[in-house]
Amino acid sequence: MKVIIITGLSGAGKTQAANFLEDFGYYCIDNMPPALIKNFIELVLSERSGIKKAAFVVDIRGGEFFGDLKGAIQQLKESQTDYRVLFLDATNEVLVQRYSETRRVHPMTGKATTLETMDKERRLLDEIKGSADYIIDTSKMKAADLKIKLFEIFSTEETLNTFVINITSFGYKKGIPITADMVMDVRFLPNPFYIKSMKKLTGNSKKVKEFILKQEESHTYIDRVVEMIEDIIPSFEREGKNHLNLAFGCTGGQHRSVVVANEVARIFRERGRIVTLEHRESKK
Repeated sequence: MKVIIITGLSGAGKTQAANFLEDFGYYCIDNMPPALIKNFIELVLSERSGIKKAAFVVDIRGGEFFGDLKGAIQQLKESQTDYRVLFLDATNEVLVQRYSETRRVHPMTGKATTLETMDKERRLLDEIKGSADYIIDTSKMKAADLKIKLFEIFSTEETLNTFVINITSFGYKKGIPITADMVMDVRFLPNPFYIKSMKKLTGNSKKVKEFILKQEESHTYIDRVVEMIEDIIPSFEREGKNHLNLAFGCTGGQHRSVVVANEVARIFRERGRIVTLEHRESKK
């Protein structure tokens, strides 16, 4: 079982890193007490859950529990677990600015973030940073840059196919995503928007999902799309392309396209594919 410990400075991008690793097929747990990591791994192995890769975000939010991290890493080492420690860093000035923009308090003090606070946190994390396998400075990185960097690091250690399928749901009212390699239209499916009880919901809700997936044409369409993509991926790889941007569109981008994108992403992940998933209109 592969294990990644994600740690680092508050505001440096640990949650984003966990989200990206989840897209890469890792089972991710945020704010994990270090002492429970070994127990979780033993449980996964004993239950034969199928989980082969896990990532744990561990930082000072754990308070006194954070002090157990060094011991937890030693346990992983002694048990010969295949683990890596990823440390995310950034300059104090950038971290203070990020907290200021989001108006969040620092988890260590419960107050506004200051340079003095960051210095104190940095000292507490200095030892774990020194033993980290990977250190990424996110000071000048956008989210997309971090995603690419993580893929560069961890895809080299994968034995499975490293072809990435980037899936996006969108609404035609807002235009087709300019980055899409293939655009799939799902407007032929019944539209929950016209059903009063589902109008204000999205495709992430259980009710809308069940409504869409109970349609026979939904399953036929999803199965055929998945098989088509699987058939053409080898051709993309032969041409030196290591990713495919696949976009599913409906009228508003809130219901049908979200359900179909979620379902296609789920199927590809179960097949061991690396998948990223974005619902564009959910940001609006």
